[in-house]
Amino acid sequence: MTPDEIVQQLTSSYAVVIFSKSDCCMSVMVKHLIFTLGAGPKVVELDEHVNGSGIQDVLCQFSGTNQPIPAVFIGGKFIGGVDSLITYHLDNKLVPHLKEAGALWL
Repeated sequence: MTPDEIVQQLTSSYAVVIFSKSDCCMSVMVKHLIFTLGAGPKVVELDEHVNGSGIQDVLCQFSGTNQPIPAVFIGGKFIGGVDSLITYHLDNKLVPHLKEAGALWL
């Protein structure tokens, strides 16, 4: 499977997907926020994945930057990184979006 196919397969199979690096403090913050809200995301640690660098290249296309990590997908849609996720949360849009995607039931 190509890195692009891996991203497509994961983001279409799980309500929430976080592409992360295990040593990235912003990734830790994003995972903590999503878990604290009660969602159980699929977390892909790119520094531990055999196709991690290829997947990161694909995520650069989504984000338009050279630093696409963390990258959050909810309901198959690219949300962005930590800034976008925090903005969604502060605007009270994150929980409804998680519910709509089926990541939260309450």
